[in-house]
Amino acid sequence: MSADHTVANGRPAPLLRADGVTSGYGGEPVVRDVSISVGRGEIVAIIGPNGAGKSTLLKTLVGILRARNGRVFIGSEDVTNHAPEDLARRGVGYVPQVNDIFEPLTVQENLEMGGYLLAADRIRERVDEVIRVFPALAPMLKRRADKLSGGERKMLAIARVLMLDPAVLILDEPTANLSPKLADSLLRDHIRRLANLDKAVLLVEQRARAALEVAAWTLVLVSGATRLEGRPGELLGRQDFEELFLGAGTGPTRPAPTLPSPATGGGKPEEEENA
Repeated sequence: MSADHTVANGRPAPLLRADGVTSGYGGEPVVRDVSISVGRGEIVAIIGPNGAGKSTLLKTLVGILRARNGRVFIGSEDVTNHAPEDLARRGVGYVPQVNDIFEPLTVQENLEMGGYLLAADRIRERVDEVIRVFPALAPMLKRRADKLSGGERKMLAIARVLMLDPAVLILDEPTANLSPKLADSLLRDHIRRLANLDKAVLLVEQRARAALEVAAWTLVLVSGATRLEGRPGELLGRQDFEELFLGAGTGPTRPAPTLPSPATGGGKPEEEENA
């Protein structure tokens, strides 16, 4: 993994970069010619309406789905269509929206499973290090994961991925099914803290306004293609931002709806993308 901290155009040099990625599940592609990058210490958010292809893009970046066209890089290394296990060894951590922890296992056992590539003595050390990042997990180490609250569960899912100390973290809907208060805390406290630890953080988030508050760069995905991207403040200043975000404007009489607030969460998850 490159340690280059060079800043270009006000952004860090990319640790993870996708150039012109096209992918899907068979038949017509879901994602078309999308490019995105995230650098060290940077939070990049992908937002857009349900069914826009956000989760599909993440699955392609981490090797769960094959890219039909385009390339994916870690630093300067081409890792297009590498297996998820190989990307984990190369410093990429992925937290899916669902099936993100092992429910029958305890918190400690989940963390130990997350360190499966480490030597036994290093696993014990790494559990202690991860607990220092998420101290709220310390009194829960012996608790079964299926007994955790939604917020505790998501914290564990991220902590489990941190066991391998990834340089890049890819998070799919980290606030899904959380209350507005817990969602805001996760984004503003825990995820921002990960960026402050010099990690590159790429996240898909339905709570658009909350994501814009923590992100340094935002990409708006509509119908599988990039419609807007830039710094959150710049996007919010555009008159067409809300219209593009919700996919409005497809008919001359359709009114432009308002951007969802963090309290609403922006609707239901993308069902077809969680298959």
